[in-house]
Amino acid sequence: MNEPTTRIQQVEINNVLWRACDTFRGTIDASEYKNYILTMLFLKYISDVWADHYAKLREEYGDDDQRIRRRLERERFVLPQGTSYYDLYDARGEDDLGERINKALEAIEDANKTKLAGVFRNIDFNSEANLGRTKDRNGRLRKLLEDFADPRLDLSPMRIGNLDVIGNAYEYLIGKFAAGAGKKAGEFYTPPEVSELLAELVNPQPGDRICDPTCGSGSLLIRAGDQLRKRGVTNFRLLGQEANGSTWALAKMNMFLHDVDGARIEWGDTIREPKLLEDDQLMKFEVVVANPPFSLDKWGADDVEGDPYKRFWRGVPPKDKGDFAFISHMIETTTSDGRVGVVVPHGALFRGGSEGQIRQQLIDENLVDAIVGLPVNLFYGTGIPAVIMVLKKSKDDNSIVFIDASREFESNKSKNRLRADGIEKIVSAYISRSNIEGFCEVANTTVVKENNYNLTINKYVSVLEEVVDYDILEIEGEILELESQLNTIRQNIKTVLKELEHGN
Repeated sequence: MNEPTTRIQQVEINNVLWRACDTFRGTIDASEYKNYILTMLFLKYISDVWADHYAKLREEYGDDDQRIRRRLERERFVLPQGTSYYDLYDARGEDDLGERINKALEAIEDANKTKLAGVFRNIDFNSEANLGRTKDRNGRLRKLLEDFADPRLDLSPMRIGNLDVIGNAYEYLIGKFAAGAGKKAGEFYTPPEVSELLAELVNPQPGDRICDPTCGSGSLLIRAGDQLRKRGVTNFRLLGQEANGSTWALAKMNMFLHDVDGARIEWGDTIREPKLLEDDQLMKFEVVVANPPFSLDKWGADDVEGDPYKRFWRGVPPKDKGDFAFISHMIETTTSDGRVGVVVPHGALFRGGSEGQIRQQLIDENLVDAIVGLPVNLFYGTGIPAVIMVLKKSKDDNSIVFIDASREFESNKSKNRLRADGIEKIVSAYISRSNIEGFCEVANTTVVKENNYNLTINKYVSVLEEVVDYDILEIEGEILELESQLNTIRQNIKTVLKELEHGN
């Protein structure tokens, strides 16, 4: 298909979609209304594609509607009669509008079970709790349908051509929702520049199975797949698991909108109940990437005693910090030559106890290949600087590449973002494995062991004298992390006091 003669403007589409959120702002929390907006975008897209294909078949077959429907049933998806966005738009004045939308989505699921089964089960367009009582709810839904009737949101193939407008728009909205979701943002969104860097570091190859065990809305997986697609490679597979039902649904829709039909995305807790299994054993992948929740409290330490998959033989992480629980899982799901790329807080590099024991074992096994320190304030929901840890099952030598990329950012309003040339610089240093003063140092594992298995970057990469703000940034990150821990302690104290109060 050729690109349209009048080139559609991505920024225009994005702006129209963002304005559609005005229907909910101030009345519903962004963490809730994002599901309504993104689902409506999905419905509008498949309705426009269906209508476009129907019109072309009508030209070919005339008024033979049955023949047209039979042809359409062989399409990538099926849109049952009466379920399109346009059917709902025509019914926007009805009193049972929320129920009608729910039934339409249910029918679409049933007609596309292999791709969309269960995707809409966690969203209720007839919810009084979220959307208000009947009159208010109908008013909001009517306004939402009218917002999507904007001619600029015509997402038919003959208008958008080969441009990935719909996938880009979906990613744009997810990013905007993350910006307003506070701490919850980390549950479903990894900044695209971090995803891009992580994907380049693990370097997917043709035929690889790529897994994200905490896949959120699926953006990191899609970026990893893009590393192959931009080289013309289609021989790969994406797999993931997500614990939050609503976020799992976003990931399923995200895959669909990016034309990734072969992806397998499971719903469930990766640590407590891994779903990516073969013959009751953990599936193995050539590439595993993740941005798990930082230092997750109550990650499931009490539930993994006697773990049937033997993921924690190196040690069981502390109950209130799940970083190494996810790392342990990821390592155990890689093939003999597999690569792991995972985002973790700096504390995972130096904390002692069971975490120190696991880290020591990973280093003794020569699995740690690189530590990349990221700038502060990259992630939504936390300002602390994080690191990317790259692990490899089959290494050529016993060296570890330490990269201090804390200065490779540009300010973007209230957030920082990795610069494109910074990503290129990091990947180049990782591949070349050469020392660059103040930026990259390649250390033998013997040196790391002499440092008591401490992987803190500034123990290996010297700080350039002319750089005067690096320590300040690092201290700022440490302060933010301490404040987060203090808030957790305060909350735990409140919980204990309440329990004591009830006990008396």
